[in-house]
Amino acid sequence: MNQEWVMALLTLTAMEIVLGIDNIVFITILCAKLPEAQRALGRNVGLGLALGLRIALLLSVKWIMGLTEPLVHVMHRGISGRDFILLGGGLFLMAKATFEIHHKLEENTEPEDVSGAKKVKSQLGSILIQILLLDLVFSLDSVITAVGMVSDIMIMVLAMVASVFVMILSAKSIGDFVEKHPTVKMLALSFLILIGFMLLLEGVGHHIDKGYIYFAMAFSLGVELVNMKYRASRKLRKSI
Repeated sequence: MNQEWVMALLTLTAMEIVLGIDNIVFITILCAKLPEAQRALGRNVGLGLALGLRIALLLSVKWIMGLTEPLVHVMHRGISGRDFILLGGGLFLMAKATFEIHHKLEENTEPEDVSGAKKVKSQLGSILIQILLLDLVFSLDSVITAVGMVSDIMIMVLAMVASVFVMILSAKSIGDFVEKHPTVKMLALSFLILIGFMLLLEGVGHHIDKGYIYFAMAFSLGVELVNMKYRASRKLRKSI
């Protein structure tokens, strides 16, 4: 195992973790709708599905590369299978995040029906289907990035396993933090709309460097953390 191999593995693992941020935020927000006893299962299965999809796509590299070939032409521009997936994923992500924001603002007051396990199982299945659909979009982007960075498929697989393992370890902490702070949840949902819009732009051929998106997310989160600190200190002063 030479130094170049290790550096490639570490670099790709770090890149996969960064690319998985939006995925894990989406999964934790969805799983928050489950009963507390089901949330860890939902998060772990969702991330497991993401890992399985990524490895399956890696083993189908030739097919993945074929997705970039135009299938149809609209106004002298070719639209590939990848473009269709990005367009569909972007629309789905924007619609889902908008619905969640609306639900949060309206605060549905109907009592939850927890009378039977069948409904819980159905809810879990529905959420896993939604996670699987978005995993396909995020995994496609992740695999294309991995193929562009390294040529050794073993490095790609190990990097993806390591990144998903890190996400599984951090998923509960992220989920608890988001649920504890409603403003952070609203901020996360707003950025999911932004990511969905970015996917739409990617689907129509306008590439946007994700670094700008992640910088905006980090900056906004930093501002919100300062606000949270300010509100906590103000509350403490009032209580004295």
